[in-house]
Amino acid sequence: MAFNTGLSGLRAASVDLDVTGNNIANASTVGFKGSKAQFGDLYASGFLSAGSNPIGDGVRVQDVKQSFSQGNISFTDSGLDMAISGDGFFILNNGGETRYSRAGQFGIDKNGFVTNNQGMRVQGFTADGDGNLSGIRGDLQVSTDNLAPRRTTNLTSDLNLDSRQPVLETRVRDIGPLTLSDVTGETFNVQYTDGSPDYSVDLSGATSARGAAALINDAPGLSASATTTATFDGSAAGSGPLDDAYITAAGPANFAFSLSINGAPLALDTSNITSLQDLVDSINNSSETAISASVVDDGSGNNVLRVIHNQGETLDYAFDNDGDLNNGGENTATVEGDINATADRLVAGIDDPADGDFETAFNTSPIRITNEFNPQDQRTYNHATSTTIYDSLGNSHELTQFFVKEPSPGAGVGVSEWSVYVEIDGELVAGTDTTPFTARFDQNGSLQSINGDPSGELVVDDWIPKDSNGQPNGADGPPPAGAAIVTPIPEPPTSSAFVVNLSDTTQYGAAFGVNDQQQNGYTTGRLSGLDVSDTGVIFARYTNGQSQSLGQVALASFNNTEGLSPVGDTSWVETFESGQPIVGAPDTGTLGSIAASSVEESNVDLSAELVNLIIAQRNYQANAKTIETSDAVTQTIINLR
Repeated sequence: MAFNTGLSGLRAASVDLDVTGNNIANASTVGFKGSKAQFGDLYASGFLSAGSNPIGDGVRVQDVKQSFSQGNISFTDSGLDMAISGDGFFILNNGGETRYSRAGQFGIDKNGFVTNNQGMRVQGFTADGDGNLSGIRGDLQVSTDNLAPRRTTNLTSDLNLDSRQPVLETRVRDIGPLTLSDVTGETFNVQYTDGSPDYSVDLSGATSARGAAALINDAPGLSASATTTATFDGSAAGSGPLDDAYITAAGPANFAFSLSINGAPLALDTSNITSLQDLVDSINNSSETAISASVVDDGSGNNVLRVIHNQGETLDYAFDNDGDLNNGGENTATVEGDINATADRLVAGIDDPADGDFETAFNTSPIRITNEFNPQDQRTYNHATSTTIYDSLGNSHELTQFFVKEPSPGAGVGVSEWSVYVEIDGELVAGTDTTPFTARFDQNGSLQSINGDPSGELVVDDWIPKDSNGQPNGADGPPPAGAAIVTPIPEPPTSSAFVVNLSDTTQYGAAFGVNDQQQNGYTTGRLSGLDVSDTGVIFARYTNGQSQSLGQVALASFNNTEGLSPVGDTSWVETFESGQPIVGAPDTGTLGSIAASSVEESNVDLSAELVNLIIAQRNYQANAKTIETSDAVTQTIINLR
């Protein structure tokens, strides 16, 4: 009996030594889980009774149980190394056999599959070509192909336009020229775009173009000037052409000339006039600074006199060749000034119920834009911002948005308007070369609409991508004429049309600022590195700054982890006792998270194992002593005589 008891103790101690030695041997094995031998005593028993005082038969090894407690996580310099923090196992495909492991030392084989050191493929949830995780489990594979370019189909701009900015553009109407006789006696009302009361202009008391211009100039939104031009070419009634031939034929003694301004004679020295230039000099040397004279061509190659009064006073003149301006035969004429007026955009209309000459001139006058928008002139726009967009071939292009403050559409309306221009590579697009988009903001500074559309979107549908020489570069161009543009642009896109979204744009009394500007296009890129998130998603980094998910590592957990069967290579297989695996994404349910560029160290406590080693050794020695003692007792019995 004692021999069997001691022998069972030796066997148990030997197993304990083996388990402890195995733990010590794998103290540095990544993902290793330490084991502990569990023992039970042995008693002999009969079929019906075990006896009242049974004597034990020794010890037996009931189980060698692994401890799946968390090991320390240490960092590595490999981007694909992974450690599980929490519950779960990596799922490995070993040539069709499914294994489970906590060892996350992974790399890529020649076919791009993510594998462990033994060539087992790591399983996870695969992704499609656009990086969308499918939820389908398979072997994770890293594609080394270039990332195909993606054309820009959406640009979102989050901006603030400074409401304190002035209106830079001025729109005016040039009215005239009108003669004094055209407007004499007229009375008209000036109407305004901002709802201001009409302003009445009464020209009935004007005796000269200068006087009429002064009265018009008093009206808000109107500015006027007058100029009188007398050309001595024979076109005035009762006068002939005044040229060198006329003066030469008359001679200095007989040539006589007079000029009056509103009936007041101009003091001139005409005593020795021998040429047209002498007369010009005499007029220009007079004390009247508003008068100027010159020699001009009458249109037929003949030089004649021209006199201009730059303030629009009425000119009366007379000349003849007999030396006397009062004996008949004189060439005389009265020349009234011309009135030129300018109406700014504040003027909505002219109501002239009587004669109507000024109203007619206003309605037929074209609109002239001063300081008109010019992308090359920073003085013609309030704000601008640029970003890079991409065509279907991955070529980059510079898109610039220009914002021009416009006058409020009406007094008391509580809205503001801005014109929006879009330029790509120096060429205005989306029709803004002729008609800009109109962005309207409410009284709180929030965007109301773009061209009446409350979505805040504007569509660029006429862009032809071009190369540096200004020629089409072969990328997709605009959609066919008349084709409807659906927003957002559906995938896959078939043209160069894209959407600019300004819905988050504001107009506050603060400096212009670009809060955010995002577009969804990019050029082609080569694989430059891999990253792993804490949810196990493997991201590929490309040289174009993009990253795309290639798949997500799958984890498995078991109701009875201790029921797994170790099969070597720091891996386990499913058994009946473990139950079926519960597969899911990391950091979901009871599954742990992933630590990238890290591995889980062995959970063996080397100090404790060395102590266990001493205990196992003592147990072995003690059981050996039991056998030795039994042998001595037996020998005593044998030696009896």
